[in-house]
Amino acid sequence: MRTRRMMVALGSAAILVTAAACGSGGDGGGGGGDGDFTKDLTLGTGGTGGVYYPLGGEYSEIYEDAVDGLKVKYTDSGASVENLGKIYQGDWQLGIAQSDTVNSAIAGDGEFKGAKVDNVGWIAALYPEAAHIVTLKGNDIDSVEDLKGANIAVGDVGSGTRAVSDAILDAYGIKKGDYKPYEQDFESSLDLLKDGNIDASIFVVGTPTGSLGSLAATHDVELVPLDEKKAKKIEGETRFDAYDIKADSYKFLDEDVTTLSVAATLVASTDQVSKDVAYEITKATFEKSGKITLPQGDLISKDYALTGRNDVPLHPGAKKYYEEQGLL
Repeated sequence: MRTRRMMVALGSAAILVTAAACGSGGDGGGGGGDGDFTKDLTLGTGGTGGVYYPLGGEYSEIYEDAVDGLKVKYTDSGASVENLGKIYQGDWQLGIAQSDTVNSAIAGDGEFKGAKVDNVGWIAALYPEAAHIVTLKGNDIDSVEDLKGANIAVGDVGSGTRAVSDAILDAYGIKKGDYKPYEQDFESSLDLLKDGNIDASIFVVGTPTGSLGSLAATHDVELVPLDEKKAKKIEGETRFDAYDIKADSYKFLDEDVTTLSVAATLVASTDQVSKDVAYEITKATFEKSGKITLPQGDLISKDYALTGRNDVPLHPGAKKYYEEQGLL
């Protein structure tokens, strides 16, 4: 039976300060413990309105079926930063996170400044995620420049969306104080937009996402594009890639929308998830991807598996699988 544990998202700073404090020991928690392996795993996902949560639910069942004695419960969360922080602390064993955020965790920069994460191993890049800048017709927001002075949802506490939001706004000279930020999860941001409490929402999610399609069924939704030169400039200065949301992704689009993308990535604790279990999880991620009912399931492929990894170490179990597949 699937167990869903409700979480109250902690602030990023609180997560990382706690993680840093817990990470210096060798008790099986963060910071490279002695390897207290378990088959009772918790998979951190994201908000219930995004893709991470239902995808985590489907994969938790796949992993339980693939590995004898394995139990995987999935939980909603603030997403990338919170999931990595919880793995670092030893509270959770698996997590879905943006590839740029995983790189920040390993490097000890960005949201992870002062809390370099050393017990997280890469399992797989799953699919590309696109930054969506969403507004409603009538809000007079036709370009990113129009976001100056606006009320903007910039991502949930503990998510990786805030870094993307900051990169986009900074590229257009829109600084803190030039707009009012709302730290909301994806679903809540769409509710605020629908009710007229914010002017726009920026979020990073797999394309297409059903919640946006549902909003478009009752409201005139618009996606605000990035200038192609600006997108390429951001690509050259950050861990984000220039990307086009195709016109056929949503019924309300008439043309492709230039934006940024990252990879949705599955990671695992190297302290608590053994090489053998990680190997079976990696194998099942690809060989059982046909069981994924979400549109993103069609994008999950071994050919994409190492996209965005950069300096993130592979989990030893994933490394074994990719070596067998001739990908390393």
